[in-house]
Amino acid sequence: MTFRAGDIVTLKSGGQALTVAAIHDEDATCIWLGEEGDLFREQIPLVALEAILDPEDEEEGDEEDGQSEDEESDDEE
Repeated sequence: MTFRAGDIVTLKSGGQALTVAAIHDEDATCIWLGEEGDLFREQIPLVALEAILDPEDEEEGDEEDGQSEDEESDDEE
């Protein structure tokens, strides 16, 4: 999987959402807010990350075929 700055990811082992700030060869610099609002920044190997599906991306994919979910359900009736 290819990541780019701005992507929302998580560790494959679980945890909270992280934002990719930069990509460096085999690592990503990720940032996140701690429970008390502290900002953290850490370099994490790309192999340890997985993308979190953004609901907005999913909606855009549905609209590309020319029908929204509402229209599709109307067609089935």
